[in-house]
Amino acid sequence: MNRLILVLGDQLSESLSALASGDKAKDLVVMAEVTAETEYVRHHPKKIALVLAAMRKFADRLRALGWTVAYTRLDDPENGGSIPAELLRRSDETGSREVLVTTPGEWRLITALRDLPLTVRFLPDERFVSRGSDFRDWARGRKQLRMEWFYRDMRRKTGLLMDGDQPAGGKWNYDAENRKQAPKDLAFPDPMRFEPDAITQEVLALVADRFGQNFGTLHPFWFATDHAQARVALDHFISQALPLFGDYQDAMLSGQRFLYHAAISHYLNIGLLEPLEVCQAAEAAWQQGRVPLNCAEGFIRQIIGWREFVRGIYFLEGPEYTSRNLLDHHRDLPPLYWGAETRMHCMAEAILQTREEAYAHHIQRLMVTGNFALLAGVDPQKVHEWYLAVYADAFEWVEAPNTLCMSQFADGGIVASKPYVSSGSYINRMSDYCGQCSYDVKAKIGETACPFNLLYWHFLDRHRDRFSDNPRMGNMYRTWDRMEDTHRQTVLADADTFLSRLDAGETV
Repeated sequence: MNRLILVLGDQLSESLSALASGDKAKDLVVMAEVTAETEYVRHHPKKIALVLAAMRKFADRLRALGWTVAYTRLDDPENGGSIPAELLRRSDETGSREVLVTTPGEWRLITALRDLPLTVRFLPDERFVSRGSDFRDWARGRKQLRMEWFYRDMRRKTGLLMDGDQPAGGKWNYDAENRKQAPKDLAFPDPMRFEPDAITQEVLALVADRFGQNFGTLHPFWFATDHAQARVALDHFISQALPLFGDYQDAMLSGQRFLYHAAISHYLNIGLLEPLEVCQAAEAAWQQGRVPLNCAEGFIRQIIGWREFVRGIYFLEGPEYTSRNLLDHHRDLPPLYWGAETRMHCMAEAILQTREEAYAHHIQRLMVTGNFALLAGVDPQKVHEWYLAVYADAFEWVEAPNTLCMSQFADGGIVASKPYVSSGSYINRMSDYCGQCSYDVKAKIGETACPFNLLYWHFLDRHRDRFSDNPRMGNMYRTWDRMEDTHRQTVLADADTFLSRLDAGETV
């Protein structure tokens, strides 16, 4: 053998640059299921099963295409336990001292590969519209890195939803039209569900045995595990859900876990779908008159706008990015995040859904579980590890900027111009959660007051020195200052009481 070609579990794409640079006649593809990747956080069992089943099927696909594949299963007695150990084992077996790898999406793995006593050649991940150097060039000299301006450049670069050099319909962004409350009488299509085949069933048995104690239910398992299934899931979303996706993308309803969301981000993030493929399908549906422009644009913006933007931020900021904690928050992650009882209906709904589906949509993550953690002053590292563990689409390049920075403001404003905090009124406006809650969303003080109401003002008060001059937060502080002093003191005292109960492990 000439070289080793490493293919990771989130790189399951035939277009992978490492494969494109390889030689089927001489090179050996190395794929490995290893404990270091399944246990660096306690991943949701559905996430582990998705990746392992998709890896096994992709290895078979590569063999059918003429590649020689050295594949290590998790229960292989000779398994080295980590990606570097498996590369060294294959190097010893073949005598090859050179490795081709498409640059991983986590600094942790990049560092581990750089430390190998082998020649490791890192290749750009060409599945993304914006390469690392492209984003650095775009960011250079800018005082603020805002997704909207980046997104417009991505539209121009790809030609998606463009009319010459202008945006289709005359507007770049239709977000203002995409904030409707979802009526309960609407019919919501479920994502496409797939029965586990023999390969997937074998993986499910292994995962149940090895990871059955992890947070999250394994069954029923309905994810796509190969490219053909993922394409069926995409087509189902485009035809059944995208026509109303934009209108209700921020809405939340009890018992309705997907509404009109695609639930394909995990397929995108492991390589079963590619971003331009997905965006072009949405654009084609709009061009054919099957999808309104605001829905197609809102969906495409999430992919070539936000998804590409946060990846650029992750690599621009470097390996220490995930250690930032600008607000100096150090509270432990409350047990309710792991399923302990809570009286907060919104939190209970989001976390139960996360446990059972390994999925929650962006508003549930940002404005419910993320909002509560930020208001309560939870250590952002602990929040980061939780999100990385519990969601099937969570890989550090995409999860860390979303969690640590967009959600927890731990970077001090590189991604967001202000913290995404709200009282219970936002959740009440965008969901039906509050009507079923033990707390009263309209109560501002007292034992029955919505915790989001108490903690919202507590957060603003304790971080006044940092945020009072923020132009987007001035009205909030003016409202706080207009309140009677005795009322303000009662709010803060009630919030302190709530936080003390939270720290004591009481049901809140």
